[in-house]
Amino acid sequence: MPITHYEAPSAADRLRILNKYKNIAMVGLSGNPFRPSHFAAIYMLANGYNIIPVNPMEKEILGRKCYPSLRDIPEKVDIVDIFRKPGDVPPLVDDAIAIGAKVFWLQLGVINEGAAQKAVEAGMEVVMDRCVKIEHARFFGGLNTIGLNTGVISSRRMSLS
Repeated sequence: MPITHYEAPSAADRLRILNKYKNIAMVGLSGNPFRPSHFAAIYMLANGYNIIPVNPMEKEILGRKCYPSLRDIPEKVDIVDIFRKPGDVPPLVDDAIAIGAKVFWLQLGVINEGAAQKAVEAGMEVVMDRCVKIEHARFFGGLNTIGLNTGVISSRRMSLS
C-alpha cells in the first residue's frame, strides 16, 4: 500500500535509497569550499555519485556545469537534495515533481512538513532533516573520511608544527 502521508524513513529505507539512486541534484550547492554543501558534494562525488549543481549564482562548481533551476537539468535526476532555507522549499518540491525525481531529500535543519507531504502525495520518497553525506558515511563506514576522525583521542591540542 503506498504511503499517503509523510513518515520519517527508517534506516533501512535510507540505506536502500543511497544504494539505488546515484544521480543527485544539489539545490543550493555552494562554490565556497568552506560551506557544508560543498563538502557534502566532494564526499558524494568521491563515493561514486553523480552530483548535479543547482545554483543560479554559479556557472560551474567542482568542474561540473551548474544549472539555475531543477527544470533546466537535461539529464535524469534521482534525488533532489536541498541546501536551502525551509521557506524556500515549496516551489522546489513542485520542480522536483515536474522533473520526475524519485526522492526529495532535505538537509539537516531543513524542515518543511507541507512540502514533504506534497512530495509524498506525488509518489516521491522524502528524507527530511538529514545530511546525505552523514547518512552515506554512517552506512558505508566513511565517518572518518575527509577529516571527521583523526584517530587521536586526547584532551590536548595538537601542535601544527
